[in-house]
Amino acid sequence: MKLQNKIIVVTGGSGLLGRAFIKQIQAEGGTAINADIHAANDLNRNEIKLDITDEQSVKLAIDTVVTNFGRIDGWVNNAYPRTKDWGTSIETLPLASWKQNVDMHMNGYFCCCREVLLQMKKQGFGSVVNMSSIYGINGPDFTVYEGTAIGNAVEYSAIKGGIVNLTKYLASYFGAAGARVNCVSPGGIFDNQDERFAANYNKKVPLKRMGNPDDIAPSICFLLSDDAKYITGHNLVVDGGWSIV
Repeated sequence: MKLQNKIIVVTGGSGLLGRAFIKQIQAEGGTAINADIHAANDLNRNEIKLDITDEQSVKLAIDTVVTNFGRIDGWVNNAYPRTKDWGTSIETLPLASWKQNVDMHMNGYFCCCREVLLQMKKQGFGSVVNMSSIYGINGPDFTVYEGTAIGNAVEYSAIKGGIVNLTKYLASYFGAAGARVNCVSPGGIFDNQDERFAANYNKKVPLKRMGNPDDIAPSICFLLSDDAKYITGHNLVVDGGWSIV
């Protein structure tokens, strides 16, 4: 029960990883609020509608949570906004699409971070966890995509790499205010992908399987908890060993 009585907001809580995070937070005794663009505005159900690309939506969500609960102990930036042409080859990717994805995803994380960290500065405490990726710290191995229709979005690598260093900046800046900022970089998560892709991936990763959402959720809860009270600016890689080979 390491998150007993903590109020924690999870952006993108309706998604594959978000649902697992919320379940784990609740299992650890915390109150998990799903802040998602598809969520209802119903804090009786611990849901709030949030569009991370809209600054006013972010501010309103934070104000609403604080008004109802008195504080925000933790915030997980997990939302995954992207354009319809996401995954287009770098050779044909329209520049406008690149710009839009960076704006929605990375700038959305920045907006959420700044606003919630300003609230945590007022409180004198709080923990933010940003979701990055192995592709934010390593270049992609394109051999795992051979013989499949799956691609690798160049925007994703740029965005997630930026989030790692944004996390370090924010940790340094807001540390004196008592707020911690860390990130988690998962490896590939199984979501019924092409069988050949999964087989290619499994051959490369030392633990010989793709990750599952419940492999990642405990790391989120650890960084949100007081067990990590002296950890900030850290990127916790949870990838079955992918990034070491």
